[in-house]
Amino acid sequence: MSFTERLTALQQAHERLLNRPNRKEETGNGIFSRYEYPVLTAEHTPLCWRYDLDPATNPFLMVRFGINAVFNAGAVKFNDKYVLVARVEGWDRKSFFAIAESDNGTSGFAFRPFPLHIGETTQPDTNVYDMRITAHEDGWLYGLFCTERRDPAATAGDQTAAIAQCGIVRTRNLEQWERLPDLKTTAAQQRNVVLHPEYVQGKYMLYTRPQDSFIEAGKGGGIGVGFCSSMENAVIDQEQVIDNKVYHTIAEAKNGQGPAPIKTPQGWLHLAHGVRNTAAGLRYTLYLFMTDLQDPAKVIYKPAGYFMAPEGSERVGDVSNVVFANGWIADDNGQVFIYYASSDTRVHVATSSIDQLVDYCIHTAADGYRSAASVETLSKLIQKNQAFSLSETVK
Repeated sequence: MSFTERLTALQQAHERLLNRPNRKEETGNGIFSRYEYPVLTAEHTPLCWRYDLDPATNPFLMVRFGINAVFNAGAVKFNDKYVLVARVEGWDRKSFFAIAESDNGTSGFAFRPFPLHIGETTQPDTNVYDMRITAHEDGWLYGLFCTERRDPAATAGDQTAAIAQCGIVRTRNLEQWERLPDLKTTAAQQRNVVLHPEYVQGKYMLYTRPQDSFIEAGKGGGIGVGFCSSMENAVIDQEQVIDNKVYHTIAEAKNGQGPAPIKTPQGWLHLAHGVRNTAAGLRYTLYLFMTDLQDPAKVIYKPAGYFMAPEGSERVGDVSNVVFANGWIADDNGQVFIYYASSDTRVHVATSSIDQLVDYCIHTAADGYRSAASVETLSKLIQKNQAFSLSETVK
């Protein structure tokens, strides 16, 4: 195949991928609906990112900058577009951020021509990833992300020890980004830091996840909250854990806030991830909870177990058995687009509504933390349903 023939074939395949319709699943659990295809993959990235298109310098049309995965995307509605700030990981294991946009939120996501240039602090990042986007009432769009650097205390032979902290950028137009100093807290490391969209008692409120080391939460963990007076020099002196990890649950190893919460008349709606250990490694699932409108640090509803877990092909990837979400969009009509990644490889979408998600949170039983309590909850549902037959229900 000649250079021209190969390039034409690549262009046609890429165009088909970007224009592929996405179908909602016909049946589901009544809480949300998955869609058939991922909305972003490594193959969605522009050909000019991956190939040198000059036949003089790349006569075999080889990949020159390999893209390994696209996942863990922050999300925001901006200028009537559904905007994802995706984590793009190269073959070199470095991640960076890039914006992809869609007119309908479920298909047709196309990347902007260039990745984001977010700058660095005086202590350069080795790796950056998992940006949460918050449209704050102060008028800025803030992006909070994990910045990773090698642990300076590590021995010369240890090339795995790292320190994770919260990096901060802000923008008004998703074009120019201002890098602010990293968040300072009393915790050894931080992950999954998210900015609340409104002032709380005149201060910025952040959801945190203090932990002892890079991977293990240790005696830390849980979704915490902290307050600071400024995002230009964000300092949290004290953190309060509002949703802790609990033995023999989906979040016994660690948990963390996903995207910024959605405001509803009944309370703040939160999407989070929980992690437990298994014989096959860590398993990540998603769960929902709600906090009080006036006191966002007060949990008022929390259904038992997971809201979403990896299914089918979602279970396979670079880090298998994982679903993770750090972006969702609530439209004015109440529809909610949930952007979740599977197995650190690709981005999917599921849709629901404010009414469905609130109903799920309020009317689904909480965890009783014992097998006997689970049996009691199930028995009550069975007894209630004995008063109904299927034929009577569908009349």
